[in-house]
Amino acid sequence: MRLVVAERQTLTFPDGSPVRAASAIVSFGGGWLVVQDDSTHAAWLHAGTIDPVRVVEPVDGLEVFSEVAGTKHLKPDFEAACAVPVDGAEAALLLGSGSSPARMRSSLLRLDVAGAPYFEVSDLSEVYRAVAAAMGLAEEQLNLEGACVLGDTLRWFQRANVAVGAPSVCADVALTALLAGTAAIGPVRHYDLGRVRGVALAITDAVPVGDGLVLVSAVAEDTPNAIDDGPVVAAALALLDDFGVRAVAELPGAPKVEGLAVLEPAGDGVRVVAVVDADDPAAPSVQLKIRVSW
Repeated sequence: MRLVVAERQTLTFPDGSPVRAASAIVSFGGGWLVVQDDSTHAAWLHAGTIDPVRVVEPVDGLEVFSEVAGTKHLKPDFEAACAVPVDGAEAALLLGSGSSPARMRSSLLRLDVAGAPYFEVSDLSEVYRAVAAAMGLAEEQLNLEGACVLGDTLRWFQRANVAVGAPSVCADVALTALLAGTAAIGPVRHYDLGRVRGVALAITDAVPVGDGLVLVSAVAEDTPNAIDDGPVVAAALALLDDFGVRAVAELPGAPKVEGLAVLEPAGDGVRVVAVVDADDPAAPSVQLKIRVSW
């Protein structure tokens, strides 16, 4: 597999403030919705601008969260986002990482008749607990960072932390049941993407690319748990099928890619847009456009 990074864009709001901690990207309202995992707002890239869009109510009166402020444990931590059909229209489904009750929620974002975005937050704790049980994990080990829609199924990826016994694994969840807040769990699959300098590559997002294949982003981040950040020693994209890993290619410079979306097919591969989390609330997130061939 070969990767070519074709474009790089720093993401800032019109007032100059950074798009923080990009954790997912999904098509929305004729543009792209970039999820900020440490904020109550996402960033909507459309019509040549970037607008903040509320995706959840303030938590204890706070709109942003950080380790320095001692509020990181309060953040909603939406880490995955998918386009889903709802009432005949496309909506953006944001999903929490699941490592605490506050992170076992979804936010469903839609447009009203005037084209303005609005959201609905749901408690999905029953679903998260069922996914943890199916994956053989304790609830506090959950770190569900990637997801993609395959037909009527959500394929949900656990970001590995081999050091604490949390492998790279995905579970298929019936989408209709998930949107209703109930669990209908299908097959569970395990993947080994290998290690870089002793640190396992762990899946951070996923997109279907046809013919039963899923393209995932992955990082090798040296961290002891599902909450704390650590040094990133490598980043990669990998091609998976239902039975294992087809190919892995490292990204130059080890950008911490946490979100992927398909732009278009491209000959023997695909063009994707990716967003990079800088792990620094003062540093803007970055958007990359990558040509992937296999």
